[in-house]
Amino acid sequence: MSVRDLADYPWDAVAPLRERALQHPGGLVDLSIGSPVDETPQIIREALAAATEAHSYPQTVGTPALREAIADWFARRRGVPSLTVDQVLPTVGSKELVALLPTLLGLGSGDIVVHPRAAYPTYEVGAVVAGATAVAEDDPAAWPEGTRLVWLNSPGNPDGRVLDVTELRAAVERARELGAVIAGDECYAELGWDAPWGAEAIPSILDPRVTGGDASGVLAVYSLSKQSNLAGYRAAFLAGDGDLIARLTTARKHLGLMLPAPVQQAMTVALGDDAHVAEQKERYRRRRELLKPALESAGFRVDRSEAGLYLWATEGRDAWASMDRLADLGILAGPGVFYGPFFPQHVRLSLTASDERIATAADRLRASS
Repeated sequence: MSVRDLADYPWDAVAPLRERALQHPGGLVDLSIGSPVDETPQIIREALAAATEAHSYPQTVGTPALREAIADWFARRRGVPSLTVDQVLPTVGSKELVALLPTLLGLGSGDIVVHPRAAYPTYEVGAVVAGATAVAEDDPAAWPEGTRLVWLNSPGNPDGRVLDVTELRAAVERARELGAVIAGDECYAELGWDAPWGAEAIPSILDPRVTGGDASGVLAVYSLSKQSNLAGYRAAFLAGDGDLIARLTTARKHLGLMLPAPVQQAMTVALGDDAHVAEQKERYRRRRELLKPALESAGFRVDRSEAGLYLWATEGRDAWASMDRLADLGILAGPGVFYGPFFPQHVRLSLTASDERIATAADRLRASS
């Protein structure tokens, strides 16, 4: 298999439902794709503007200030002390890294890439592009021989599932038994809701309680799109095993995968300011507290969803029937089948709409019950 074997982009199938939802007298409430709608914080925009004198090529590895900011952020926010600047690497958003990591690691035919059962589709896409085989499996004991890369996603997209320290440690131990690299996609880690994650920090795969203080074979991936409204900046990074970071850096240099210098400066400032992250989390909390009970009053059951930007909901019937019902209410969601074949009755609803649009959706759902 190769890039030629990629299926049509799945969201194209939702276009007719979007057209129907647009006909609602009160307009469309688009809860389908988790693209931020709130303003990029002023402190970050000012940093970007101040760095526009950027005549030289930027470094793939990142500026010293950015690398230090990433390491400091892991220590302060993720409970991962003592990372060196040689253990971090900025990336052009997280999606390109997810899609390219199997290729950059040299995987190919006969190699297996494991990912969650409820999964962001790009994990499978990355395996296909590399010519490897994707396997959806949450139980580490069932990960097959031949596994060379394992993707974890905590908090999960679409289901908001959080893996605790014990679960993460078991996954790392099994990956090491198999001789596989294990990568934790942690892009929603600042958005914990239900107990205990509303008060406690969501653990990182690089937490010393998980790795035993040894990052060998372990990578963590993070994006500033969600916590800082920087989706348009393509600002992300990975950290972990220094030898793996060095290999990936060399490959990315050859491919020209580097962040623009102004974006690197904006990231440095964003990583040093926790206040805007707390403000954004509070916005999402308010929206969740409106939307979740409204869904439940309309006959949906919300599963997992203890963290992240989404509500993972089901009426106990085919997801496309639920999509039809929501479209008649002027609400656009995402069908669970986009996230693997195991959830044909779930839909995913994003919290990334304005306060007014979330309130409108909640009103329509309550009126439909």
